[in-house]
Amino acid sequence: MRVVLQRVSEASVSIDNKKVASIEKGYMLLVGIAEEDTKEEADYLAKKISKLRVFEDEEGKMNLDIHQIEGSILSISQFTLLADTKKGNRPSFAKAGRPDMASKLYDYFNEQLRQEGIEVKEGVFGADMLVDIKNDGPVTIIYDK
Repeated sequence: MRVVLQRVSEASVSIDNKKVASIEKGYMLLVGIAEEDTKEEADYLAKKISKLRVFEDEEGKMNLDIHQIEGSILSISQFTLLADTKKGNRPSFAKAGRPDMASKLYDYFNEQLRQEGIEVKEGVFGADMLVDIKNDGPVTIIYDK
């Protein structure tokens, strides 16, 4: 499982010029599911992300987690995170999970984030989405489990 986390001051996702989800302060997650990924990996990442301390405290130090700033998550499925670019000029996506399996694990991961007490909004799995973000920081962290 590969997750790219960006700390945002706001983020939204649109499909066919219609906004389907938006958040204010929090995280925008791009989530790539590989064929061999498991629920245990999703559990681990949900717990890890929910405890990440990258929001500034009153002294300007990155010391607060998403709960402490009452933030939300915008989660976007992104199979292209599993691109293999070692050969040639066209990436291979053979490592990406089959859509039926990946969709279920993506939904499970988002539910685990909710179980951690975080409001989670989502894009639409497999859709051609336009994601609009305002980076806060910028802070970008890659989780590769």
